[in-house]
Amino acid sequence: MSKNMRITFIFGGFVTAVAAAFYPIFYYPLTHNEEYRDVQKINRTGVNQADIQPIGLKIWSDPFKSSGK
Repeated sequence: MSKNMRITFIFGGFVTAVAAAFYPIFYYPLTHNEEYRDVQKINRTGVNQADIQPIGLKIWSDPFKSSGK
């Protein structure tokens, strides 16, 4: 195997590994907003935000409202 081909495979493998790591972290949540919104509704049921939030900080807001939908 030539040296250039070897470098190409190493670089291509690195790019593939980075892309594979970004998919579940970044791309999947962006394309499945409804699923994440439903999970947060269930997780935050019965939680009084004012009791949990430290004094002087803004109370939690829905991160999905700013998505333009």
